[in-house]
Amino acid sequence: MGPNFEPIEGAEGWQLSTPPILQMAALRASMEIFDEVGMERLKAKSDLLTGYLEFLIDEIKSESISIITPWDIKRRGCQLSIRIQGNGKVLHNKLTSQGVICDWREPDVIRVAPVPLYNTFMDVYKFSEILKAN
Repeated sequence: MGPNFEPIEGAEGWQLSTPPILQMAALRASMEIFDEVGMERLKAKSDLLTGYLEFLIDEIKSESISIITPWDIKRRGCQLSIRIQGNGKVLHNKLTSQGVICDWREPDVIRVAPVPLYNTFMDVYKFSEILKAN
């Protein structure tokens, strides 16, 4: 064996012979949570959370805020891309400073994703209130 690593070409080259045990323990614990809740229930809550977020953003009725993610739930996941006309980056920074975890995409998009195992309907409501106030 030489001093340089030469992986096998393709996906097979990414295999590990011995997985990191501590990381595998954390992964196993998270998989147990998914198994306990069930993917159907997670998807149902995800659709409800994202639908609620859509509704609340639409209720703001601002010409400077628009959702550019497809409205059809079969064509998207839980993430919504929100176009902000004007000072979108400033709004993103305000959201972040108030504890909202979201993503900024140039030139004018804030991406938010209510996650069914983590976020509540109250989290979504609070986000909309922060968005409305700013």
